[in-house]
Amino acid sequence: MTSPPATHEPLSRTARATRTRILEAARRELGRNADSSLGDIAEAAGVARRTVYAHFAGRAALIGGLAADAGEAIRVAITAIDAPGPVTGRAPDAATALARVVLTLWPVGDRYRTLIGLARQDLGANGFSGLLDPVRDRVAGILARGQQQGVFRTGVPPGPLSRALEAHILALLDSVNSGIWADDGTGAATTTLIAAGADRDVAASTVRRLSDADQPGCHAQ
Repeated sequence: MTSPPATHEPLSRTARATRTRILEAARRELGRNADSSLGDIAEAAGVARRTVYAHFAGRAALIGGLAADAGEAIRVAITAIDAPGPVTGRAPDAATALARVVLTLWPVGDRYRTLIGLARQDLGANGFSGLLDPVRDRVAGILARGQQQGVFRTGVPPGPLSRALEAHILALLDSVNSGIWADDGTGAATTTLIAAGADRDVAASTVRRLSDADQPGCHAQ
C-alpha cells in the first residue's frame, strides 16, 4: 500500500527534470535557429527524440511549454514587484512604479525573447497576448495614476497607451534578439517612461535611482 507513492515520486521528479532540460535546450536552439527540428533539440538536450515526444506531442506543444514557463516567470516577477521597498528622491511614484515594472520584467523578457516571433507563429496572437495580461492590467493602472498626477503628460488613455508601451518593449527585445541592440533594462525603462509622457530628466533620474538602489541589493558588488 505504501509502495505506489514511493515509486511515483522519483519518476515524477525525473520526468520534471527531463522536461526542464528539453525546454532549456529548445530555448537555446530555437534562439540560435528558429527552424531547429525536434531532433536537433533532442540532441542538444542529450535525450532520444522519442523522449521529446513523450513530453511534447510536437513543435507547437514544445513552444507552448516554453510559453507556459515564460508565463510562470512573469507571475513570479510580478510578485517580486509587490514586495515593499523604500521610495526615495523626488521622482513621482507613478514613474517609479512603471520603471520598476520594466526593470523587473526585462530579464524575463530577455530570457524568453525568442518567443516573440515563435509564439505568434506557433501559438497565435491570442496565445502570445495572454502571457502579458497580468502586466498589461498593472501598467494600465500605473498609467492612470500617473496621468492623474500629471507625471505622464499624454492624451492617450491608459488602456491603449499600455498596449503601445508593450509593443515598444517587445520591439526592443526583438532588436536584442536580432543582435542590433544590447541593454540591461535601463535603456528600455528610460525610453518607456519617456514614451508614457514623462519628462526626460525625470525618466533618467528615476531609472538611475532604481538601478543604484535595487540592483546592488540583489547581490552586492
